[in-house]
Amino acid sequence: MKKRAIVYCENQFGTTDGKTANGLIREPGNYTITAVIDSSKHGQDAGMLLDNKWSGIPVCKDLEDALIHSGPKTDDFIFGIAPANAFLKPEERKVILQAMEAGLNIINPLQEFLTEDEEMAAHAQACGVTIRDIRKPRPKKEWTLFTGEILKMNTPVVAVLGTDGACGKRTTAKCIEEAFMEKGYRPAFIATGQTGLIQGAKYGFAMDAFPLQYLIGELEREILRANKEEHPDMIIVEGQGALSHPAYASSTGILKGARPQAVILQHAPKRKYLSDFPFAEVPKVEDEISLIEHFGKTKVIGITLNHDGMSERELEETIRRYEETYHLPVTDVLKTGTDKIINALLDFFPSLKKAVVS
Repeated sequence: MKKRAIVYCENQFGTTDGKTANGLIREPGNYTITAVIDSSKHGQDAGMLLDNKWSGIPVCKDLEDALIHSGPKTDDFIFGIAPANAFLKPEERKVILQAMEAGLNIINPLQEFLTEDEEMAAHAQACGVTIRDIRKPRPKKEWTLFTGEILKMNTPVVAVLGTDGACGKRTTAKCIEEAFMEKGYRPAFIATGQTGLIQGAKYGFAMDAFPLQYLIGELEREILRANKEEHPDMIIVEGQGALSHPAYASSTGILKGARPQAVILQHAPKRKYLSDFPFAEVPKVEDEISLIEHFGKTKVIGITLNHDGMSERELEETIRRYEETYHLPVTDVLKTGTDKIINALLDFFPSLKKAVVS
C-alpha cells in the first residue's frame, strides 16, 4: 500500500524552490499526498495551482490544518522545499519537531542530515518516529570510481539536461518514461535528485552528495545495475543543473558517468536569470546545445519547454519558432505531450524499432 504524506512547502509551493513539493503533486510515486502546507496559498487545490488540474489535495495554512484534512492514518511529513543553501530555518525546525510529536516520520531531502542532528535524532526517538535523509550517501568505503564498463553497454542511454536548475528535467524524463511504457517498451529511469528518490525510483542516488570523481562512478554503477537487473530497451537519466551553470557541476558528471548517446534539452523560455543566481543570465539554447554536444560527444535530438509564465498562444508560437530556428522537435510535455520526443528517440535509436512491443 502507498504511504500517506503531508508535504511542507511554506511560501514556496509552485515556485522553483518548491520543486520537490511540485513534483510530488504531479507524480506522487509511492505516496498518496494528503495535504500541502503553504499558508500563502491555503484553501486552494494543489493541482489547480500547479497545472489547472483538480487533484483533491488541499493547500493548508499550517500543520494542524493539514492533519485535520489528512486524517489519523497519515504516515510521513515530507519537507518539500529545495533552497539553494539546503539548510533549515528556525521556523522550519520547529514545524518538523511538531510533526514528530504528531507521530509523523520525517522525510528530509536537504543536505543537512537530520539523523546526525542531536536534537532531531533524540526527539524522533522520544516520539517513536523515524528520519530518512534522502541525500545521505552510502558509506564511503562502498563508493565506486568510473570503470569504463558502461562503454561496453549496448542499451541506448538518453539524458534530459537543461539550461538551468529546477526547470522541469525530472518531470520531462518521467513523462518520457511513462510514454514508452504505454507503448509496451521497458525503459529504466535513473533518478539523480531528491524528488525522484522520494517518489520511489528503484535506481539512482542524490548526485550532489558526492565528490565529483565518485559521482561519475556511482552514476555508472547505477546504470549498469539497472541494465543488468531490468534488461531495459532504453535508459533515461534525469539531469541536474546545467552544463553551463557557474555553480553546479552535476551535468558534467552525468555526461561522463552516463555516456548518453542522445540528449533532450529542457528550457524555460521566460526565465531570464538562473534560479537562485540572479547575477547570471540563462544561456541561449544554441550555446547550451553546442556546449553539451562538444563536451559530451553526444547529440541533442529534441527540446522540451517549461511553460511557466507563458500563455497558450505564447507557447504555441515559441514551439513553432524554436523548431524553425533549431531544426529539432520541440514540445512541452505537460501541455503538448511527448509524441515528438518519442518519435525522435525511435528514429535516433534503431534498436528501439526492433524491440519487441507487446
